Amino acid sequence: MMRRRRPRELITAATLRDRFDRRTAMLAAFQGGIGVLIAARMTYLAVFENERYQLESESNRVNLSLIPPRRGWILDRNDLPLASNRADFRVDVIPERLTDREGAISLLSDVLGLTAADRADLLQRMDEARGFQAVEVAQGLTYDQFAAISVRLPELDGVVPQRGFSRYFPTGPSVGHLLGYVGPASREDYEKERNPLLVTPGFKIGKDGLEKVFEQRLRGVPGARRVEVTASGRIVRDLSTREDVQGAPVKLTIDGPLQDYAARRIGLESGSVVVMDCRTGDLLCMASMPSFDPNSFSAGIGRIEYAMLRENERVPLRNKVLQGLYPPGSTVKPMVSMAFLEQGLRPEQTVFCGGGLRVGNRVFRCWKRGGHGQVDMAKGVYQSCDVYFYHFAQAIGMDPISAMARRYGMGEKFDLPVTTQFYGTVPDPAWKLRRFKQPWQPFDTVNATIGQGYMLSNPLQLAVMAARLATSEMVMPRLEYSDTVPRFAPMGVSEQDKMYIRQAMSDVVNGPGTAGRGRLPLDNVLMAGKTGTAQVVGLNISDGRSGPWKYRDHGLFIFFAPFDKPIYAGAVVIEHGGGSGAAYPIARDVMTYLFDPQKGMDALLALEKQWGGTAQERLAAQYRAYAAAAGQSVPAPRVHAAAAVDPVSAESRLPAPPAGTTMPAPTGSAAAAAGSAAAGLVEEP
Repeated sequence: MMRRRRPRELITAATLRDRFDRRTAMLAAFQGGIGVLIAARMTYLAVFENERYQLESESNRVNLSLIPPRRGWILDRNDLPLASNRADFRVDVIPERLTDREGAISLLSDVLGLTAADRADLLQRMDEARGFQAVEVAQGLTYDQFAAISVRLPELDGVVPQRGFSRYFPTGPSVGHLLGYVGPASREDYEKERNPLLVTPGFKIGKDGLEKVFEQRLRGVPGARRVEVTASGRIVRDLSTREDVQGAPVKLTIDGPLQDYAARRIGLESGSVVVMDCRTGDLLCMASMPSFDPNSFSAGIGRIEYAMLRENERVPLRNKVLQGLYPPGSTVKPMVSMAFLEQGLRPEQTVFCGGGLRVGNRVFRCWKRGGHGQVDMAKGVYQSCDVYFYHFAQAIGMDPISAMARRYGMGEKFDLPVTTQFYGTVPDPAWKLRRFKQPWQPFDTVNATIGQGYMLSNPLQLAVMAARLATSEMVMPRLEYSDTVPRFAPMGVSEQDKMYIRQAMSDVVNGPGTAGRGRLPLDNVLMAGKTGTAQVVGLNISDGRSGPWKYRDHGLFIFFAPFDKPIYAGAVVIEHGGGSGAAYPIARDVMTYLFDPQKGMDALLALEKQWGGTAQERLAAQYRAYAAAAGQSVPAPRVHAAAAVDPVSAESRLPAPPAGTTMPAPTGSAAAAAGSAAAGLVEEP
């Protein structure tokens, strides 16, 4: 069967014209649709996205940079600067923008005179930093150095020279532990806050001490600078600048000259001095030595200098006022006497001291091997007879003594703006059972009642104990200045008992007591106190007074003055000083300086002449020697010719010289501060 063929379509001119018209219409519609979409998109970009692209276009032409704010000053109680700002030239690098890292560092080294150690420190900091984070190369540059870097910027991508402000601590090591230091924000700081200011070249934040505690208050508000730039980033002209707003000042209760004096008077020892106004609780001095120079951290401390501090067995990086814990030794005996009085013991009751007392199957010795004979409470305090306290503590028990210790500030946490406090231990039977799962023993009472055994305290707690003994009020320390005078609750001690213990503590210094050399060289002021010696190792290892430094006994002393109308109270703790004889001469000189600055300075300057200069001068000499041993040289610091004395240095309390006389040129921190002022570098308030 055959298929029928379809008739072939007849193609004419009209058919071809129809097809062409249809295809033309379809193409025109498609092109029109594309045109409408493009027009709609252009309308959207031109109208609705106008602001966004205008800003992006502007950013290609205009560069906006933050200006780090100046930190607020930290002031002492007399409105004098313990920490201020100093104008300087500096150079930073931003690692991710460096096109030729080795070449840039080599050129910077040539211009700035960087040593091999400086270059190694810089490379280490660059490796540890985030790529976009500015890394400090050097600060405190001369104008010639700053200009030499600036003219080479076309070949130094990622190098940022700038004029700004650096933190300045006039008395250096004297306030190191108290104020802390500043430094560039770390990766953790940035991730916590996500603030672009933290990665702005030259900006630094508080890293320790009060600089860290008051960071938000001291920080201020950054400024901003708008400049017109070319496509290659070259600045064409300044457009506008918004000035930064300086951070708010923080005023402390600290007395700047006293702080400097006490820190310097500790001398070659390792220890701390705390002085407070026992009428208000104001902390006038919190000196911890040896210390570090916070100016070194502000400038970017090097590996060698930091290693010197880290390896020192006297731990200059630890704040001994708040983080040092020591057996309080016999300084607790006036407080223990208060517990005895509260429990009904009459002051005239005596015990015979023959040099020791048997407790159980062991004889506990008195510090005086020959004994003190018949001892009442006053003699027990001023002669520090151990047997007296061994005997009556056994009769009264540990619980009343522990309760009294807590009332006098032992083991107490104080509400202060500090980063760290160690609180120590006030032991009692419940504490030992909880801690060691062991019952309290009679020998535990014997040890604790003379401030040994499990009992531990920090120097601030000892100073508070001295203030409460002086006033019989619950004196609370404060560090931030206020014009208000607090009212402290009474401790419930009778006037008779208070005066009895006061007199006994006066006899420690001014009578037949253990600190006769602590008597003030003043006719009208008597200081009361209590010595303490804290044993560190057993007598089978060391006698506590000689041998290796770390085996010697700690020396402690608590005090207040004037003894009859107390104004000041405090504590001195000398680590491994060989006994209390290392502590109370320091308290004597510090209190002398408070009442008669000239006599106090005469004593200090004579000692510093023997020691090899001020604390800052000795620290600089130690660093030079350490660096030389490590095969590195330390450039001599620039000293400006000036004769001013820094207002918070100990020398500032001396009377002005008569007209026409010449003051001796200052040294150490005073010279540095004076030079900065003479050169116009220290920021005006």
